[in-house]
Amino acid sequence: MKRLAAALVALAVVVPVHAQTQVHTPVLDKGEPLPPKRIFESPDISGPRARGVKLSPDGLSVTYIRTRDDDLTISDLWIADVAGGEPRLLLDGKQLAPPERELSEAEKARRERAGVATRGVVDYAWDRQARLILAPVEGDLWIYDVASRRARQLTRTPGDEIDAKISPRGTYVSYVRNDDLYVTPAAGGAERALTEGGTELRSWGTAEFIAQEEMRRHTGYWWSPDERAIAVAFVDQTGVDVVERPEVNATGARVVPQRYPRAGRPNAVVDLYVQPLDGPRVKVDLGADADIYLARVEWAKDGRTLYVQRQSRDQRRLDLLAVEPATGRSQVILTETSPHWVGLTDDFRPLGDGSFLWSSERSGHRHLYLHGRDGRLIRQITRGDWPVDEIEGVDEATKSVVFSAFRETPGERRIWRASYARRGEPTPLTPAGGWWTVTVAHTGGAFAGTYEDPKTPPQTALYRADGTRVRWIEANALEPGHPYWPYAGRLRAPEFGVVKAADGSDLWWSLRTPPGFDPSRKYPVIVQVYGGPSGPRVASNWHTPEDQILLDAGYILFRLDNRGVGHRSVAFKTAIDRRLGQLEVDDQLAGAAYLKTLPYVDGGRIGVTGWSYGGYMTLLMLTAPDSPFRAGVSGAPVTDWTLYDTHYTERFMGKPSENAAGYAASEVVARLGSLKPGALLLIHGMADDNVTFDHATRVMFALQADGKPFETMVYPGLRHRGGWTPANRMHRAMAALDFFDRKLKGPPATAE
Repeated sequence: MKRLAAALVALAVVVPVHAQTQVHTPVLDKGEPLPPKRIFESPDISGPRARGVKLSPDGLSVTYIRTRDDDLTISDLWIADVAGGEPRLLLDGKQLAPPERELSEAEKARRERAGVATRGVVDYAWDRQARLILAPVEGDLWIYDVASRRARQLTRTPGDEIDAKISPRGTYVSYVRNDDLYVTPAAGGAERALTEGGTELRSWGTAEFIAQEEMRRHTGYWWSPDERAIAVAFVDQTGVDVVERPEVNATGARVVPQRYPRAGRPNAVVDLYVQPLDGPRVKVDLGADADIYLARVEWAKDGRTLYVQRQSRDQRRLDLLAVEPATGRSQVILTETSPHWVGLTDDFRPLGDGSFLWSSERSGHRHLYLHGRDGRLIRQITRGDWPVDEIEGVDEATKSVVFSAFRETPGERRIWRASYARRGEPTPLTPAGGWWTVTVAHTGGAFAGTYEDPKTPPQTALYRADGTRVRWIEANALEPGHPYWPYAGRLRAPEFGVVKAADGSDLWWSLRTPPGFDPSRKYPVIVQVYGGPSGPRVASNWHTPEDQILLDAGYILFRLDNRGVGHRSVAFKTAIDRRLGQLEVDDQLAGAAYLKTLPYVDGGRIGVTGWSYGGYMTLLMLTAPDSPFRAGVSGAPVTDWTLYDTHYTERFMGKPSENAAGYAASEVVARLGSLKPGALLLIHGMADDNVTFDHATRVMFALQADGKPFETMVYPGLRHRGGWTPANRMHRAMAALDFFDRKLKGPPATAE
């Protein structure tokens, strides 16, 4: 916008610092051991970090969420002026959040799916006029008026207002309560129900479990640009199986009848409607097949077209539908197909002239394309043997797109700009090395960028469109006064390298050595594994300080990204198609074989640990033939893919009825006869609604039936991600350390 551009120009002489002059941590020779307890205490040991960073629509401010210095479990909303000055507190989460408020199950589930781990201000949104900020706080809604610098409570009801949004022009606030969609004037006044009769099983405006957990779609309604209508989903879960899962808490237990669509079983039926604010709703034609996924919904810039992405149940086809809002009539204007699967992204970006940006893996790597209003291809924007990660922003004035990519190495995330109007090489906006995340202004191309690397905690600043730094938002410099400074001398940069998979693929690895490392000695190793389809774990980013507990205890930490991990070529990612748990283990074994060639590695003392898919991989690696792993800590593992959800499992495995051999080969219990006695510590939360507790109990029962000793640690009331407090996170870390110390620091299991 003009105001943003003017503000940035005014500061050109004041702070002429380019992003490439990013301040990095100095290499130090000394440092105190990091006390484990300090990692989980306030203030955050990694320093003040800006999350949820947004540029105000008028370009004058940057807002962000930050955990409190005095309480890591509560977050506040902060604001910084582009023109300079110290950031200031905008909304005090501790003051606004009633400590006694118990969230609804729907809101608890949303937070679990979104990975929200704090209370207070956990989300917020600007109106497009930069007049108001909407912030949900523990079930009620607050409005902050920028001009008056005052906050007022908009709702005060017994139920939770969830998935709250401010309408495009700032006239209304919308939200879902008790499974119906409501709007209320942003200035205050009576609310109005746009739907009626919603229930937990037949709900309006919410995203179903699968959409939230696996599709990265956390909403079920979408405002039109002119505020005249809302596209709203209707979710019918009556056909979804009820999975009765135990929820064991510290003070009691209950059985929760959860609607959970396991692989091969029925999904929720999702319909889409256009609901005018004044007038009857219109059903959108999503096609004759009801067994599909409503993947994405987006309005055209002029509001005359509603775009819908429809994914087939087998996920090998993705259609882009153009819908006429007044009638609900639709036509397919673009289709992506794959013999493996078509991944979902948020890269569809409609442009003002009716054309749109789109990303596709049709070339063998994810790249960006420009398509016309009718879906025809106009041009390919990016190309090469490297993948785009995602579109970060679009500047229609300069006809350019800002995107992130893994261009130099799979573990370095860099920001680039490319023209979508003409062919040419992309221009880097950030330097090579490290890990960048950005939020791009709606116009003008300025961005708030966060940089981190293994010796630099996340640092956030405002940058011009060309990558020149304007001002710090959270400098978070690792220097005297920083919480981590007394221990910074013990930080050691990882070593990165490559081993070859059986098919010749490059498998990237990272290795970190403990403080005081002496290459003439032999050290035990802990392999930190995830292994499933995801972003890289071998990354040039700031690692969790919890790792320092193991490093300070004298362990080498090793990671390897096996085939199937994302951010690589289509061939690399899809090598695991229909055979989860096979090639991934082969690749991790190749990593272990490489470790044994290192003179400072004690090959008889190699352990492994992971969570979720990593917990699954830990079990598979411990039970591989002639396993080199002496002990493992498996957290919340999937143990039988027939018990996991449809969208994730069927993407990679198909339905159980279609791939019986693949499911049988991927199952854990049948392999447990190969587990070394006493080699396993099994960890699980006792209220997990994602990888349900019966995944763990199957392993417990089988090992007990076989008379094979193992160890377990269960956590009452905790879910897969949610509910983990600093106290029980510390307990989990120390339990793992105690286990590894007992298993890996005694005499080696076999002579080397």
